[in-house]
Amino acid sequence: MTDLFTPLLTPEGRALLDEVRGTDPARELAVATRLRRDHPAELVSAALGQARLRQRAVAKFGAEDAGRMFFTPHGVEQSTRASVAAYRAGRLRELGVGSVADLCCGIGGDALAMARAGIRVLAVDRDPLTVAVARANAEALGLDGLIEVRQADVTEVDVSSYDAVFVDPARRGGHAGGAARSASVRGGGRATGGRIFDPEAYSPPLSWAVESALRARIAALKVAPGIPHEAVPGAAEAEWVSDGGDVKEAVLWFGTAPGAVRATLLPGPRSLRGRGLPDPEVRPVGRYLYEPDGAVIRAHLVAEVADGLDGGLLDPTIAYVTTDEARPTPYATGYEITDHLPFNVKKLKALLRERRVGTLTVKKRGSAVEPEELRRKVKPQGPGAATVFLTRVAGAPAMLIGRPLDRR
Repeated sequence: MTDLFTPLLTPEGRALLDEVRGTDPARELAVATRLRRDHPAELVSAALGQARLRQRAVAKFGAEDAGRMFFTPHGVEQSTRASVAAYRAGRLRELGVGSVADLCCGIGGDALAMARAGIRVLAVDRDPLTVAVARANAEALGLDGLIEVRQADVTEVDVSSYDAVFVDPARRGGHAGGAARSASVRGGGRATGGRIFDPEAYSPPLSWAVESALRARIAALKVAPGIPHEAVPGAAEAEWVSDGGDVKEAVLWFGTAPGAVRATLLPGPRSLRGRGLPDPEVRPVGRYLYEPDGAVIRAHLVAEVADGLDGGLLDPTIAYVTTDEARPTPYATGYEITDHLPFNVKKLKALLRERRVGTLTVKKRGSAVEPEELRRKVKPQGPGAATVFLTRVAGAPAMLIGRPLDRR
């Protein structure tokens, strides 16, 4: 695969990349046919493939960087979103880190962010193609003076001379991003789509990464957001990060605040720290409902949000907070509740028809009903808009109808 990538770095390859930039997928065949008259077929195919990957990468890296960088399919899918990588790099810089060993670096997304924060980076991966792409990205963004890319087995690299270690192990089976190694999955650790939930089935395993982290002054280990809290080492600070409301990752920090838990929301950043509060009490449905950010829920910090809102839970097992007063919070989205009904599709359909609701947002938590199924049954029509929550209230299936609060 490296043999197919290297020609893209030649003057002919770069000229082709410029020519196929932004090619409409519907026109690819015609463009390929024309270009193959003057260029090798494999080079044309590689350039068009790279153009497609660059288009996909815009969502993570922005148009300017994505248009200059190089990608692999796994690299686009598994690399850290630029905003998240920049936040983590900034935190490392605040911790006084001047050099980082980035182990399982993948295509170099995190290394680029750290270099832009002024941190010297050793980026290591064992897959030749991944290393070639990471090196090309460092050069393309003018950061190769701060980034050394090395092909090696991360378990054999001496990182003792670096201020910090960052590890992003592969969390998919087969050839997968950073480590680019297959990993055996034990006891049902694999989820649909190939993601790995068992931390010991990461490649390299979490235990190895933790052992390496404990030898460093500062370390950050990127893990799946669904990591069980009981799998978090006692020496680590656990941080869950969301961007624009979507949970992106969890990070185990070493050398910061052992045992601490935080949820960080981007943009911002805004960080909510755990205070060890007991579970909120269950209370009747109030005038307002708050849906905590996914990072807050993953970090088990719903109690901290409820405490700040002076609210309680609708149900002991559901992460919806209800209050009698509207209070601004960056850690949850608020709604004014207009109706509280037992679950009944016919009653909901009649209510929506009466209020001429045509734009219906369906949210569910603790309900087996699928949003699209409900929309088909109630057939919303009209100029109005509403949000319906399918959930449980004190154990009973319920429907709450409301509208979002102004977050300003």
